[in-house]
Amino acid sequence: MNLFPINLDIRGRKAVIVGGGSVGQRKCRSLLDAEVAVTVIALDATTELRSLADQGLITLLLRAWQPGDLDGACLVFATANDRGVNHLVTEEAKRLGIPVCVADKPEEGTFTSPSVVRRGDLLLTVSTGGRSPALARRIREDLEDRYGPEYAAIVTCCGAFREKLLTEQGESAYNKQLFNELLDRFLPRIPSTDDADDRTRLVRELLGSDDSPERLAEDTEEPS
Repeated sequence: MNLFPINLDIRGRKAVIVGGGSVGQRKCRSLLDAEVAVTVIALDATTELRSLADQGLITLLLRAWQPGDLDGACLVFATANDRGVNHLVTEEAKRLGIPVCVADKPEEGTFTSPSVVRRGDLLLTVSTGGRSPALARRIREDLEDRYGPEYAAIVTCCGAFREKLLTEQGESAYNKQLFNELLDRFLPRIPSTDDADDRTRLVRELLGSDDSPERLAEDTEEPS
């Protein structure tokens, strides 16, 4: 399938997952990371999904899916261990014009859900168009090793520095060159260690400041 990649801001909106197994659980985690209001509908559910419901983080309906359950949803995931149920869910989603991802038959849906590596605001995705989830997972694991947790602070730092450049007087081409030169010097020195002090020191060095990355980001915001 030739798919069009897109990042959606659906914070606070409703997504429905039909199926409470391991696949539905993975989709649920990704949706919660994106601050989506998740409803899971299933005859049974994993321990983790039940725990999330007990904490009030998701809505869990332990029953069979029914027509009308997709009303108000912006995304639908058909992950039930029943081909007939997934087909009915897919047909209703299409009729309502809601994008639907079908776990057991990706070509039947209207979008696929990629493997994801999330490091703060850095989002890396891998998709094989549903042809080989195992390959997508392998590539994702490689990316997790290459782009460690320190990249969350690095992205915050780069965003703060970019904002400072944009507010400075000067030619935009010069600012772009300066930013790229700083990255060329900085990125190769990212330590493989998980030591937070090392990461913070390098992040501060990029901006030439003693402020924390979070504080630097705050400094670039417009006053309320």
